[in-house]
Amino acid sequence: MALLIACMMVGLCTTAGLAESSDLDAFAKCVAEKKTTMYGSFLCSHCDDQKKLFGPSFRYIPYVECSVRGSRQMSFPCIAAQIHYTPTWIFADDERRTGVQPLKDLSTKTGCPLP
Repeated sequence: MALLIACMMVGLCTTAGLAESSDLDAFAKCVAEKKTTMYGSFLCSHCDDQKKLFGPSFRYIPYVECSVRGSRQMSFPCIAAQIHYTPTWIFADDERRTGVQPLKDLSTKTGCPLP
Protein backbone atom coordinates (compact mmCIF):
# COMPACT_ATOMS: atom_id res chain seq x y z
CA MET A 1 0.00 0.00 0.00
CA ALA A 2 2.81 2.42 0.84
CA LEU A 3 4.38 1.67 -2.57
CA LEU A 4 1.11 2.52 -4.32
CA ILE A 5 0.87 5.82 -2.46
CA ALA A 6 4.51 6.62 -3.27
CA CYS A 7 3.90 5.90 -6.99
CA MET A 8 0.82 8.11 -6.96
CA MET A 9 2.77 10.95 -5.33
CA VAL A 10 5.56 10.66 -7.92
CA GLY A 11 2.95 10.73 -10.68
CA LEU A 12 1.45 13.89 -9.23
CA CYS A 13 4.83 15.53 -8.96
CA THR A 14 5.61 14.67 -12.57
CA THR A 15 2.28 16.08 -13.74
CA ALA A 16 2.84 19.26 -11.76
CA GLY A 17 6.25 19.69 -13.38
CA LEU A 18 4.75 19.39 -16.85
CA ALA A 19 2.21 22.07 -16.08
CA GLU A 20 5.06 24.55 -15.62
CA SER A 21 6.18 24.23 -19.24
CA SER A 22 4.17 24.47 -22.40
CA ASP A 23 4.27 23.42 -26.02
CA LEU A 24 4.28 27.14 -26.80
CA ASP A 25 7.49 27.95 -24.91
CA ALA A 26 9.66 27.89 -28.04
CA PHE A 27 7.10 29.97 -29.94
CA ALA A 28 6.87 32.59 -27.17
CA LYS A 29 10.66 32.76 -26.87
CA CYS A 30 10.94 33.23 -30.64
CA VAL A 31 8.36 36.04 -30.57
CA ALA A 32 10.44 37.71 -27.86
CA GLU A 33 13.63 37.28 -29.88
CA LYS A 34 11.90 39.05 -32.77
CA LYS A 35 11.58 42.19 -30.60
CA THR A 36 7.81 41.96 -30.30
CA THR A 37 6.17 43.49 -27.23
CA MET A 38 2.64 43.37 -25.89
CA TYR A 39 1.29 46.40 -24.07
CA GLY A 40 -1.62 45.59 -21.82
CA SER A 41 -3.49 46.27 -18.63
CA PHE A 42 -4.50 44.15 -15.68
CA LEU A 43 -7.92 45.82 -16.06
CA CYS A 44 -8.31 44.64 -19.67
CA SER A 45 -10.31 41.45 -20.27
CA HIS A 46 -9.00 41.24 -23.85
CA CYS A 47 -5.47 41.30 -22.47
CA ASP A 48 -6.39 38.34 -20.27
CA ASP A 49 -7.77 36.55 -23.34
CA GLN A 50 -4.50 37.17 -25.18
CA LYS A 51 -2.45 35.86 -22.26
CA LYS A 52 -4.63 32.73 -22.08
CA LEU A 53 -3.81 31.89 -25.71
CA PHE A 54 -0.18 31.51 -24.63
CA GLY A 55 -0.94 29.82 -21.33
CA PRO A 56 2.10 29.53 -19.05
CA SER A 57 4.35 30.40 -22.01
CA PHE A 58 3.20 34.02 -21.79
CA ARG A 59 5.94 34.53 -19.22
CA TYR A 60 8.40 34.70 -22.14
CA ILE A 61 6.53 37.45 -23.98
CA PRO A 62 7.88 40.96 -23.41
CA TYR A 63 5.00 42.70 -21.65
CA VAL A 64 4.50 46.29 -20.57
CA GLU A 65 1.81 47.04 -17.99
CA CYS A 66 -0.07 50.22 -18.89
CA SER A 67 -2.26 50.64 -15.81
CA VAL A 68 -0.93 52.17 -12.63
CA ARG A 69 -2.44 50.40 -9.64
CA GLY A 70 -4.49 52.62 -7.40
CA SER A 71 -4.93 55.39 -9.98
CA ARG A 72 -6.49 56.13 -13.34
CA GLN A 73 -3.13 57.04 -14.84
CA MET A 74 -1.35 55.23 -17.61
CA SER A 75 2.23 54.11 -17.00
CA PHE A 76 5.03 56.23 -18.45
CA PRO A 77 6.29 53.51 -20.86
CA CYS A 78 2.79 53.31 -22.39
CA ILE A 79 2.49 57.08 -22.65
CA ALA A 80 5.89 57.22 -24.33
CA ALA A 81 4.88 54.43 -26.74
CA GLN A 82 1.61 56.27 -27.47
CA ILE A 83 -0.57 53.32 -26.49
CA HIS A 84 -4.26 54.17 -26.76
CA TYR A 85 -5.84 50.69 -26.61
CA THR A 86 -4.86 47.42 -24.98
CA PRO A 87 -3.75 44.94 -25.94
CA THR A 88 -1.42 46.56 -28.44
CA TRP A 89 1.40 44.60 -30.03
CA ILE A 90 4.42 46.48 -31.36
CA PHE A 91 6.75 44.62 -33.71
CA ALA A 92 10.41 45.21 -34.61
CA ASP A 93 9.38 47.11 -37.76
CA ASP A 94 7.22 49.43 -35.58
CA GLU A 95 3.97 48.00 -36.94
CA ARG A 96 1.21 48.07 -34.33
CA ARG A 97 -1.72 45.73 -33.99
CA THR A 98 -4.45 46.27 -31.44
CA GLY A 99 -6.83 43.74 -30.00
CA VAL A 100 -6.38 40.02 -29.38
CA GLN A 101 -4.05 38.60 -32.02
CA PRO A 102 -4.51 34.98 -33.05
CA LEU A 103 -1.32 32.98 -32.55
CA LYS A 104 -1.34 32.14 -36.26
CA ASP A 105 -1.22 35.86 -37.11
CA LEU A 106 1.64 36.43 -34.66
CA SER A 107 3.43 33.46 -36.22
CA THR A 108 3.01 34.88 -39.72
CA LYS A 109 4.14 38.36 -38.71
CA THR A 110 7.19 37.25 -36.71
CA GLY A 111 8.18 34.20 -38.75
CA CYS A 112 8.09 32.12 -35.57
CA PRO A 113 6.74 28.60 -36.15
CA LEU A 114 3.84 27.31 -34.10
CA PRO A 115 4.19 23.80 -32.68
